Amino acid sequence: MKKILILVVSLIVISCTNTQKSEFSKEALEASLISANGNQLLFESILKKHNGKILLIEIWASWCRDCVKAMPKIHELQTNNPDVDYLFISMYKSVDHWKKGIIKYDLKGEHLIAKDQMNGIFAKAIDLDWIPRYIVVDKSGKIVLYRAIETDLDEINTTLKKLEDKG
Repeated sequence: MKKILILVVSLIVISCTNTQKSEFSKEALEASLISANGNQLLFESILKKHNGKILLIEIWASWCRDCVKAMPKIHELQTNNPDVDYLFISMYKSVDHWKKGIIKYDLKGEHLIAKDQMNGIFAKAIDLDWIPRYIVVDKSGKIVLYRAIETDLDEINTTLKKLEDKG
């Protein structure tokens, strides 16, 4: 029994270690997302706009109960970290519902939609298996937190504070 437990723990540790990435894959960078004004943009060009800034990316949808439940914490993060850029990428196929969700939940930041949703090119390229999902990118464009979910919001806040303190 001990050997099985050790094996399971080892697999979990290896699995968790492999999920942290320091940069986005070529497929992710070349994925096309749609802006709020209807323009198609490559993810790489979106990231370039935030170069030199700390960036928090939230992948969400207004139909997602956990996403909605986390919104007050997102507002708290924005209040506590005003110098961070916020990028919201929705996994909704309805542009109208997506835009209504932005207004309803008062989301401040840049907004994009991946209309091919959770099984699309972008989602697969970032290993999306749950929403909300958060990714923190430092000022140099390096990913410092790759796979965070709504239960990790305290860790996200700590990570943002450390990055801001670095200057």
